[in-house]
Amino acid sequence: MKAITKEQAKGALDSLIKKSRIHLYKPIQIAEILYRDRVDRNNIDLSKVDTYRTNSKKWRDEVTRELLGTICTSSAKYQDDLFNDSAIPPRVLVTLGKENRERKGAVEAYIYSQFLYKHKQLTQALNVCRTSTPNDFDVHTFINSFRDEPGLRRSLDKIYEIIVYSLFSVLVEIMDFKVDVYMDKERFDILEEFREFANMVMSIDIDTTISSQSAKVYRVGVTNAADRGVDMYSNWGIAIQVKHLSLDVELAEDIVESITSDRIVIVCKDAEKNVIVSLLNQIGWKSRIQSVVTENHLVDWYDKALRGKYAPLIGERLLEILRKEIVEEFPSIDNERWKILANRKYEFVSDDFWK
Repeated sequence: MKAITKEQAKGALDSLIKKSRIHLYKPIQIAEILYRDRVDRNNIDLSKVDTYRTNSKKWRDEVTRELLGTICTSSAKYQDDLFNDSAIPPRVLVTLGKENRERKGAVEAYIYSQFLYKHKQLTQALNVCRTSTPNDFDVHTFINSFRDEPGLRRSLDKIYEIIVYSLFSVLVEIMDFKVDVYMDKERFDILEEFREFANMVMSIDIDTTISSQSAKVYRVGVTNAADRGVDMYSNWGIAIQVKHLSLDVELAEDIVESITSDRIVIVCKDAEKNVIVSLLNQIGWKSRIQSVVTENHLVDWYDKALRGKYAPLIGERLLEILRKEIVEEFPSIDNERWKILANRKYEFVSDDFWK
């Protein structure tokens, strides 16, 4: 195994941290491997990935449950990519481990300091929403606070989802839309044959041929590593895909083919609308797109909801849903102190290189 320098190892680690979403699952997994290597070396050989590949996921999850209230749900392949040559292969871990042991946990402390810094940035950005009133909350400024800050940019997809979901769900709720399911009377003979199915699944029977319910929007809640698939769905048939990144033909095909609904609403930046429509035309999927909502639409609708004619009815409720979704998505912003880190006393680890 070719040895690498501590500068090269730190460069690989910094690259991993930079590419990671706000949860920093992969860097935390590295920190936990190094922690176990430092305190219980007999069970780990950093040069042999099989001695820690499986267990390190459990170690990571133990930590993230406390820090984040969640665990990594990405595919096994995506998680195992952590040990590829382009990320943190064993030869890099060997150097990181040597540094970490000699400097009494300095590499662990460095990783968790990056975690704390990113979450401090996140908390400051999100507190704008949490402390704003309908009169002063500006959704465009809020979006840009994530778009313009490198440490937060990787969380923009989730923020975008939350912004869209909060607006769509409150407008559907306040306008009290209804969804009716009914059947043609000419099909009553079939209803008689499948009366149990109709009643149990569709809430319809001979005496009640219309089933009415409030319209609702639902968030899927998990964006996978490839940023594909449906983000939201409704009980009236549409699927909603939120895209804050540029599309190419391959990704456009993957998105549409992964959604079974034949009525799709896409939410995107204004500059991406024409590109998306053109791509969908190329792959023959334009007929499945019900509409393309742009960021300008969102800003306009937010402004009306917060400061328009019906703001007294909608404004506070919109911010209430927005805040609730933020806390559920990023529970770590409510943590004042994390015992698992405090107990390791990383604040007392000092090193000029790993600072």
